[in-house]
Amino acid sequence: MPSPNRLLSATGTTIFTIMSALAARHGAINLGQGFPDTEGPADIVRLAADALLDHRNQYPPLTGLPELRQAVAAANARFYGLSIDPDAGVVVTSGATEALTACLMAVLDPGDEVVLIEPLYDTYLPVVRLLGAVPRLVRLEPPHWELPRAALAAAFGPRTKAIMLNSPMNPTGKVFTRDELEFIAGLLLEHDAYAICDEVYEHLVFAPARHIPLMTLPGMADRALRIGSAGKTFSLTGWKVGYVSGPASLVSVVAKAHQNLTFTTPPNLQRAVAAGLGQDDAYFTSLAATLAAKRDRLSAGLSRIGFATLPSDGSYFVTAGVSSLGFDGDDAAFCRTITEHAGVAAIPVSAFYENDPPRHFVRFAFCKQDEVLDEAVSRLARYFGS
Repeated sequence: MPSPNRLLSATGTTIFTIMSALAARHGAINLGQGFPDTEGPADIVRLAADALLDHRNQYPPLTGLPELRQAVAAANARFYGLSIDPDAGVVVTSGATEALTACLMAVLDPGDEVVLIEPLYDTYLPVVRLLGAVPRLVRLEPPHWELPRAALAAAFGPRTKAIMLNSPMNPTGKVFTRDELEFIAGLLLEHDAYAICDEVYEHLVFAPARHIPLMTLPGMADRALRIGSAGKTFSLTGWKVGYVSGPASLVSVVAKAHQNLTFTTPPNLQRAVAAGLGQDDAYFTSLAATLAAKRDRLSAGLSRIGFATLPSDGSYFVTAGVSSLGFDGDDAAFCRTITEHAGVAAIPVSAFYENDPPRHFVRFAFCKQDEVLDEAVSRLARYFGS
């Protein structure tokens, strides 16, 4: 029999699925996979449920329902002062992962080079390679995850087509500063390259940090694609509703990729998300403040046990060093051990690297109820205390 696709055959199951399954098998508290353990806003959920019953369940438009495209464009203007055409500058996708794939498909040809920043979300590399493009990896170093400007500049060359920029960043919780973004923008202009901006945690940013879309910087509006996620913004990760914003010249090609991936997204969920994006400022402020308090709660508990917690200015995650805990093994073994024996699951940060990763950091998700975070800390304290 002929061999199936070599790249996909060699790609393992995502670490998030592996650790969530291990957590379920051992009855562990799952602080690995990044999903909240409470439902999102009840009015948005009710709107989605009611929308199933009003006889509008056939194919919605390819690029998304007009009301959601208008809501995405309005949110771009409201939060960032961006002028996006709702008819030509927005595509609704079945989740942000599809949006990432569609954007990469829209920009890349075989042989093009793409700059990627490690640690990185584990979808980026397989998709880049499936498209026949060449990744150029640049690494941020803990504990502060500062942008290595010389290394980044060296990664750009005559074949560079794009950079993939994730801010707020998974798994580090880093929010890129304006100064760092200006440096990246300068490289994009110098090399005439595009930016695909994974901004799914845009509303999960903790004061005094502030999210600044690269698209808002001079010269970037025509060469950047911005990806958002209703699942992250409304704590409804299972809905898988994402959206791409950008210039019509690029978004029109994203739409063609989307046409050949999923074609469209459930209309009832789109209508609910459109309403959600119109929530008043208090919702978005409260979301960030609530998660910041959870970050502080979990980080303090981990620090008391002996973990070396790193700063996190955004996202659902805090990274913690485990070297001081006296564990004899790498981060993957550490995560298996605490899942099986302490009853708490985490993600090894080495899973976010291509080669030669650091082996003594783990990622915890703090988007859980306070009592769940407290119980997780108690379990870890009992395990390491023994």
